[in-house]
Amino acid sequence: MAKYSFEFKKKIVTEYLEGKDSSNGLAKKYGIPQGKMVRNWISNYNEFGDDGLRRSRKKVKYSFEFKLHMVELYLSSEVSYQDLAFSNGISNHAILTKWVNDFRIAGPDALRPKKKGRKKSLNSISKKNQVQSVPDLSTVDTSTEHVKQLEDELLKLRIENAYLKELRRLRLEEEALLKKQRESSTASEETSN
Repeated sequence: MAKYSFEFKKKIVTEYLEGKDSSNGLAKKYGIPQGKMVRNWISNYNEFGDDGLRRSRKKVKYSFEFKLHMVELYLSSEVSYQDLAFSNGISNHAILTKWVNDFRIAGPDALRPKKKGRKKSLNSISKKNQVQSVPDLSTVDTSTEHVKQLEDELLKLRIENAYLKELRRLRLEEEALLKKQRESSTASEETSN
């Protein structure tokens, strides 16, 4: 996707607001692939002013709780991504779309911050284990973050277990039905002979 300058976006939004052309007409006139992009610029401008058209150079970090709250708001209300994002100060509604899709695929864990850096190799882990003594097993991590992770994992496992039980029940039901059909077909063959 091409990046457009602030001045270019402002020029198009100004033309639209002055009533010179429609969003689709402006998109066609200036070689923008979709009129939807122009409509997004207009919405951003109406909501945030000039800042809505500027490309943000700073990376905003959102907390896990905020992301989860936004996803729950979206799923429990009939508000569009764009309206919900604007009402909560998020200028790019696509990030809200990503959070909702990630939540639907992987649950709440998908919204948690990811660890940065490279994963440790097996060699460095085994060397580290040789140097360290046996850890004290009496200490238990009871931090709220850890408890929350365990609760999320438990929920996933319960869902997976219920799914597998249902799958097994359906498979057994299907096998019983096939067995009945075989018995009835052999019985009908015997009576016809």
